[in-house]
Amino acid sequence: MNVAIMQPYIFPYLGYFQLIHSVDTFVFYDDVNFIKRGWINRNQILVGLEAILFTVPLKKASQNKLINEIDTAISEKWVLQFYKTIEQNYKNAPFFNETFGILKKVFEKGHTNISSLAIESILQISNYLQLDTQFEVSSLEYPHTASLPKAERLIAICKEKGSDTYINPSGGKKLYQKNTFKEEGITLSFIENELLPYSQFGNQFVIGLSMLDVLMFNSVEATNKLISNYKLN
Repeated sequence: MNVAIMQPYIFPYLGYFQLIHSVDTFVFYDDVNFIKRGWINRNQILVGLEAILFTVPLKKASQNKLINEIDTAISEKWVLQFYKTIEQNYKNAPFFNETFGILKKVFEKGHTNISSLAIESILQISNYLQLDTQFEVSSLEYPHTASLPKAERLIAICKEKGSDTYINPSGGKKLYQKNTFKEEGITLSFIENELLPYSQFGNQFVIGLSMLDVLMFNSVEATNKLISNYKLN
């Protein structure tokens, strides 16, 4: 059984869903410290020919707080403006209606916490794409492991889940050693993302945008093909 453990991001990029695709169980790591200027509450969309950042407003965000302790500062005005921005820039995309429907479902749930809102965005997209990965939340399923150091906690969660393989983003190569996991009977693998180009209104491809952009221009079948392009090592 393969497991990945990752902070919840709002409408994350394709590589995040490649990580989800690569495992049997994906654990949302919501009871770790919030990362300012990271991807928890922001991502990029296509505006004209450029990647432009959108940011979900937060209340008293601090790296001294856990992700699930931070509330959003979303107003009806902000949501309507965000809808307008998406519509203005993607209304002519081939799968605008389907993707805009997903977007609205996420915000209509009324989540006031950035963790639950980000998780909702990922669950809605995963459901749309019919991904069969099981999802868990660390603060709900594994709160008793919260005091453990980083690698030890990941190993503890894997053991409790009965997993013999842990898959981590390639950026974790500087943080985690394969021998540390091997000594505990767990294989540590890293995912190497391949972000293949797709047509964006026929313009030069802008890589690494939010999954919203991918879905605007690709069918479910085509999106799942893009998701499946990765390697594990």
